[in-house]
Amino acid sequence: MTEEINAELNGFAKLGISGQLLKATNTAGFTEPKPIQEQAIPAQLAGRDILGIAQTGSGKTAAFALPILSKIIALGTKRRPKTARALILAPTRELAVQIEETIKVLAKGAHISTALVLGGVSRFSQVKKIGPGVDFVIATPGRLMDLVREKDINLSETTWLVLDEADRMLDMGFINDVKRIAKATHPARQTALFSATMPAEIEQLTQSLLRDPVRVEVAPQGTTAAEIVQSVVLARTKQKRKVLSDMLSDDAMSSVIVFARTKHGADRVTKDLERDGFEAAVIHGNKSQNARQKALNGFRDGSVRILVATDIAARGIDVPGISHVVNFDLPDEAESYVHRIGRTGRNGRDGIAITLVDPSENSKLRQVERIIRMKLPVMADHLGQPDPAREPRPQGERSFESANDGAREDRGHRRDGRPRNDGFGKKRFGGQPQGGRPFSGKPDGERGAQGERSQGGDRPFSGKPSGERHFHGKPKGDRPFGDKPHGERKPDGAKPFRSKRRFNRKPAARAA
Repeated sequence: MTEEINAELNGFAKLGISGQLLKATNTAGFTEPKPIQEQAIPAQLAGRDILGIAQTGSGKTAAFALPILSKIIALGTKRRPKTARALILAPTRELAVQIEETIKVLAKGAHISTALVLGGVSRFSQVKKIGPGVDFVIATPGRLMDLVREKDINLSETTWLVLDEADRMLDMGFINDVKRIAKATHPARQTALFSATMPAEIEQLTQSLLRDPVRVEVAPQGTTAAEIVQSVVLARTKQKRKVLSDMLSDDAMSSVIVFARTKHGADRVTKDLERDGFEAAVIHGNKSQNARQKALNGFRDGSVRILVATDIAARGIDVPGISHVVNFDLPDEAESYVHRIGRTGRNGRDGIAITLVDPSENSKLRQVERIIRMKLPVMADHLGQPDPAREPRPQGERSFESANDGAREDRGHRRDGRPRNDGFGKKRFGGQPQGGRPFSGKPDGERGAQGERSQGGDRPFSGKPSGERHFHGKPKGDRPFGDKPHGERKPDGAKPFRSKRRFNRKPAARAA
């Protein structure tokens, strides 16, 4: 009888997951636990705090979600308004969305309520969702702090706290918000902190947030998945566009993330790819949440083959079947390299990571190699080749330049070949017109500004170009309309304009 019972306890059942939760887990395809899950789940079910270190893509979400789900399902009590039983903090919106999706899959049929609290989307809808009380709040620290200040959420009943990708929250400047949020939770909370890297600042944070934690480290921090084949392509910055385009011509690159260092760089790479005939979506911090989610959904369902992103997408994107990760630029933080290439080779699958390196990035490359504890092999070297020729301008732009060259020889016409609007073939830039008639009595360089009062009587403007406006001396209308230069549109025979009301108009009136 005992042997029959032990035979039934396999997979996640051996770790203490049972009932409806175990059924939903198996249905979702979570049949065999991964190393970090085997170590973290029993300790959390026993009520211990967890300090988990594992490379990205190793199954950390299920490692902290399953024990919390198991305990919440066992409670059987009603939720209180504006409260959350469990809080999960994530550094980016994309990671928060992914965590909620995983929880919903694992808890299918268990009547577990979740709420996303993110910046960039409607605050009202988030407050409304939290109003009756929820089991899980998955949040980014900035927006959650806003709700806490406005008392739209009460964290005093939160007894489970998870910090996912804690080192990234440190990099993004969220660490003080994290401390304030943790202080607002239940004093007897159970805390789990997970990350792929563990810098000294995070070690200090764990001492203040965790109580006698169980350290779970399934791989040395900063290491990458063994399934990922990594290599380097040496290319100057001006060569990278062509190198990337040539690589993407290979059909084997079926689903590719291209990482750029800056937002502007990501936009530039996307435009260059589109000019080269590749359809690509872009995701970075300047995009709205809806635009980011649309791009990510298109990449996930396969309608978009290439996704260009900044490090904001280095964590939180779990798209099955990503074949390649291309680092168009090396990141400023060497640890981000680990998270970038972790988008491929997930869940035991193979993946390829290629990094384009300009000679100016050699120091960053050395830092990356120290972090991952290996020297990256050089797959190709383009440094000995000349830079690609500049792309010729469109035909319309070339013809326009030709027209400009001809126009320079005809000083009486505009640069686009049309006649100038004055009668002298010269444009006045204030003061003395170039090649025109001199102003009589007007000092050189002064402008006959509208509204300027005449001094010592009206001074006639002899030879004033008709395209200029002047309000002193002889009104412009005295000139015969038959001599009106090209460009004046007053009908022949019209009366000269002699209104004296304009002579004393103030400059402010003209500006208005």
